[in-house]
Amino acid sequence: MKRFFPIILILIVQTFALANTRVVYLRPGPMMKIPYTSIAPSPYFFTAGTGTEIHNLAPFNTASGAYYSMDFSNGWSWGVSTATGGDTTRLANLEVSTYKAPVEFGFHFQKRVLVRDNISFSLGLQDIIFENKKAGLNLDPAQLSFFGIVSSESQISDYTFNTFIGFGTGGFGAIDTVETVDSLATEPASTNAGVFFGTIFNTPFLDKWGGIDIVGEFDGNGINVGLRIPLTSDYRLNLGFTHIEKLPRWKERYWKGHSAITLGFEITAPKRSASKVPGSGPAPMPMLQPGNIDMAEIDTTLKLADYTVSTLRDSMGLMTNEMRNLMTRLSAMEQHSKFLEDSLKAVRLNSTVSEQKMNNAMRHLSRSLRYFYSGNYRASLQEVESALELNPNLALAYARRGSIYYKLGDVQRATINWNLALRMDPEYDDVRNVLKALHENRLKSTTLIED
Repeated sequence: MKRFFPIILILIVQTFALANTRVVYLRPGPMMKIPYTSIAPSPYFFTAGTGTEIHNLAPFNTASGAYYSMDFSNGWSWGVSTATGGDTTRLANLEVSTYKAPVEFGFHFQKRVLVRDNISFSLGLQDIIFENKKAGLNLDPAQLSFFGIVSSESQISDYTFNTFIGFGTGGFGAIDTVETVDSLATEPASTNAGVFFGTIFNTPFLDKWGGIDIVGEFDGNGINVGLRIPLTSDYRLNLGFTHIEKLPRWKERYWKGHSAITLGFEITAPKRSASKVPGSGPAPMPMLQPGNIDMAEIDTTLKLADYTVSTLRDSMGLMTNEMRNLMTRLSAMEQHSKFLEDSLKAVRLNSTVSEQKMNNAMRHLSRSLRYFYSGNYRASLQEVESALELNPNLALAYARRGSIYYKLGDVQRATINWNLALRMDPEYDDVRNVLKALHENRLKSTTLIED
């Protein structure tokens, strides 16, 4: 029996060494590893999120988990979490270790028992841990922690300070950090109780989403620092370091109490409350509170509301009629636009036709001039008639026809056509001179209008 005692003692200590490292942000409240209490109820229906500790990068070694917590109006708070620890195997090399940490399920309860001015006192039970091992779920009593915590709150300008101090058993007790094979059987793994304290410093940066929180704490084993950065009013990113006093030994193999880089993500569901709890985001809009009901005031308000609704209804009617008038005017403008477009097309068409007729008429007048020079006055007269059919307002055609009739000896018709040409074009000086010469009996053939 004495031969097996050292082996049994080593196995017992080894069992404690494989226990959870109390992953950050998995317990109720905004602190990293210690409990939290406040002078006001939480403004959220529930809070949920994840937490991860990165203990080594090469080889990669992490502990991580998720949680859900709720606060009740009677001062009770509870939470549930699940976590998987890092590879805490001491006698094996992490690079070749096949150890798989068991999945752990934790339950957390606490009660706010006293609030006076800016002081709050709570009692609770944390880390009721069940490990899912091959043999089934086993309670891990080493993590079970009964605690009491006192907090005070102060406001300086736009900054809010919450300070905490408390006493806890189990996981809050001091632990040995680096153990060797020789020390496993001689040094205890932990003490039964310890003191913890911390502070959360709420700043006005990103105040519309609750402000950035600076967290610092001593969890009974080491110092943890972190930042809680709001992404929106309902989402937060949690960053930090655990056991910063051991950061210089980061490259050494993992041990219980190893320092870590921490990451966390949090989502909240707000409830309507007028108070703002430090570290918990912005205060939602307050609910209406019941009070004495003044029926006369309500009646007056209802009448005013009815009058306002009637006025709005009449305004809507006027706006509807105005809209109809505008639509009618718009339709008329569209029709007028189409009419102008059709008229423009007609003008262009008429212009094209007139231009074509003018060109044909001028060709007939050109041929009539050739016949006139050759003495074929009848053919010349026929070409002039064709030109007048195409353009009855052509003054040159009437002047030419008057000259042809004069050559044919019909002075009366010649005079009539010359007067028609002058009526078409009062500035036709050649026709005026011919008529004047005819009136004075001095008209000669050489003065006739030929072109």
